[in-house]
Amino acid sequence: MSNNRYEKQYVRTGNTWKGVVGGAVAGAAVSASLAVALVGSGILSPTTTTHANNPQNFSSSTLNISQASEEATTSEAVAAKCLPSIASVNVVTPSGEGIGSGVVLDTQGNIITNWHVAGDATSIQVTIDGNTYDATLVGGDASSDVAVIKAELNGALVTPIEIGDSSQLVVGDWVMTLGSPLGLDQSVSTGIVSALYRNQLMADTSGNTLYTNLIQVDAAINGGNSGGALVNDQGQLVGINSLIADASGMGSFSGIGFAIPGNYAVEIANKVIAGEQVTHAYIGLSCATVNEQSAQANQLSASEGAYVAEIAEGGPAEAAGIMVGDIITKVGDLDVTSADSLLLAVRTNSVGDTVDVEFVRNGQTLTTSVTLGSDERLQAQQEQEQAQMQQQQESLEQRYLDQYFGQLPY
Repeated sequence: MSNNRYEKQYVRTGNTWKGVVGGAVAGAAVSASLAVALVGSGILSPTTTTHANNPQNFSSSTLNISQASEEATTSEAVAAKCLPSIASVNVVTPSGEGIGSGVVLDTQGNIITNWHVAGDATSIQVTIDGNTYDATLVGGDASSDVAVIKAELNGALVTPIEIGDSSQLVVGDWVMTLGSPLGLDQSVSTGIVSALYRNQLMADTSGNTLYTNLIQVDAAINGGNSGGALVNDQGQLVGINSLIADASGMGSFSGIGFAIPGNYAVEIANKVIAGEQVTHAYIGLSCATVNEQSAQANQLSASEGAYVAEIAEGGPAEAAGIMVGDIITKVGDLDVTSADSLLLAVRTNSVGDTVDVEFVRNGQTLTTSVTLGSDERLQAQQEQEQAQMQQQQESLEQRYLDQYFGQLPY
């Protein structure tokens, strides 16, 4: 994806953010060396300052907030309210160790985080308000990058975060990010909502992760912040930190970060905790990207969009009259320029929503209304296919071992 000649990369900011924090032990080492480097350069002063709320010891040389006293007071109050509800999440995965963040949802120890932080963890530990607990993965939705883990509290008390309404956010709203950037737990950063309704698709070895309706902020988000909280000026959860846009290619924050809307993330988390299946909007077709080159080569009647290659029998697309060969160019208010953008456009809606779908057929632009279904059956089919592939792989490995060891002399 290009932006004014610069290539922009989207980087997840949890344990898969390589080269920054290599795990719980490495994270502590990075934290120490970082502090030394900052002190040595004069960026972080080693002198002790007195808290502004202590009138007996306060002096203007210690802390001056006269130009922004209201904002400073808000920041202090929100940080004090929310930090006890923020978890540092240390994980061990098949690929190594990592660190991310999490948000305490209830007094039972359920914590919301990103799937890319904890989804493939073989061991999890969380630190909440200075206390460390073992934790286990409850479940989640890999395609939405939301996961729930549960701390083994053994009777300890924790403070759930207050849930806000992310649908009430507007551009320019004050927000704070909380988490463990670079392993520095209990860190906060303030900024504003820079934009709303950003969409992004990330492909990896486990499939596609669809980030829809993201909240864009300029509050600092770095490696280790993934799964941490985005809160409003009332100290209410409005988002889960997940991505940064990296123009440098070095995986560092460049002033553009993204959070999954809190309403959506909490809805998924509650379903996971209740043992319910997480479903998504489903249109019922397979498609391919149309661009100028493919349109010319195949004499298509549209130069960009999503070419319908297959229609699911009995699915929403078939019921709405969409046919193989149609080129979808719009879903609702969102332009469709590729197969990926069609997936994103569909997933910005909910199961049962009716949306207008614009498409080109034989050079004519048509519109139909599609009532989106649930991908429950599709998920079951994909799980069955994955199980079959795993079975085949294990069978091949066993056959190889049998042949190899069968030829060895004893």
